[in-house]
Amino acid sequence: MIIIKKSTIILFIITLLVLIGCDNQEIPQELRCTTNAECVPSSCCHSTSCINEKFKQDCNGIRCTMECAPGTMDCGQGSCACQNNKCEAVIN
Repeated sequence: MIIIKKSTIILFIITLLVLIGCDNQEIPQELRCTTNAECVPSSCCHSTSCINEKFKQDCNGIRCTMECAPGTMDCGQGSCACQNNKCEAVIN
């Protein structure tokens, strides 16, 4: 349950940062990128979004289920990419 709460809080904060931005074209620091290598999953388990690697979670000691959850990047179903200078999840 703790994993879900941490992920939910992080995704909520990211969403707020995107919505509250001064300018709709302003990309929050947590999402800015110039290359795909800068983008990583935003949560430790069953991630559906990406974030700049400088802001990634510490996943040490976190155990995820072995489930390949639909609509996530689990089991190679998606990856992170830098699109228009913003880290985004690309779900296959």
